Amino acid sequence: MQIKTMAGFTLLELMIAIGIIGILTSIAIPSYTGYIAQSNRTDAKSSLLQLAQLLERNYTEAGYYNKDSTGTAFSASPPITNSPQSGTALYTLSWSLSYGTYTLTATPVTGTVQAKDSCGSFVLDNFGTKSIASGGTNATASSCWAH
Repeated sequence: MQIKTMAGFTLLELMIAIGIIGILTSIAIPSYTGYIAQSNRTDAKSSLLQLAQLLERNYTEAGYYNKDSTGTAFSASPPITNSPQSGTALYTLSWSLSYGTYTLTATPVTGTVQAKDSCGSFVLDNFGTKSIASGGTNATASSCWAH
């Protein structure tokens, strides 16, 4: 008599394979999301630095951060209000201006990947001090601004 062998997978083998795929996915997706958030921070930081350069050039010409060379006061919102400037906004940009000082802030937009980012809001002032506001427990200004 001849014994026939069947080819295929058992239910146990299939469940083990699905379990391994689930474990790998649970590790990969948060890591990927973290890398996306980290790369998006670059947009916010470059927009803040661009606004700072605008204000410094204006200060050189006018002697004020809050007025142009004709004495006209700047508006309540900066000329760049979203970062990135094209596409879906991930950060909202704002400024606080006075005669001799400014503070620039990039706040994550609610409902985006950046809203869950541990760095929170980026802040830059006229002294070049780079800080974060409302960051996570492990976030520091130096680690958030470094990448």
